[in-house]
Amino acid sequence: MSLQNPLAKARGLGSAKDGTAHWWAQRTSAIALVPLVVYVLYLLVSLVGSDYATIRLAIAQPWNSVLLILFFATAFWHARLGLQVVIEDYIHARWLEISLMIAVKFIYVALGLAAILAIGRIAFTV
Repeated sequence: MSLQNPLAKARGLGSAKDGTAHWWAQRTSAIALVPLVVYVLYLLVSLVGSDYATIRLAIAQPWNSVLLILFFATAFWHARLGLQVVIEDYIHARWLEISLMIAVKFIYVALGLAAILAIGRIAFTV
């Protein structure tokens, strides 16, 4: 049982200014993903049974490539934000938390760049 005043405990927890921006970023990316997921699903279903050349031509269309890039960029950003919250909430060793946060950022940047480069390569080499 602690004899410390609850206000004194709360003062040591730091500022809560950053949480609102993170919350808004998660909600904004989630809202942006709704029409993008619908579009990507429509594109995938419309390409079922198509040959390789047809799929490459479909991805090379400007609207398709731009929307696919937006989808992957938004999805990876949203996933990184969600994983950041999980790490902050459940990892209590400070060194491990920081290490995981850095690793997650590098991994999602690498995955996002790989997806964007793959789409760009298909779009510009048809």
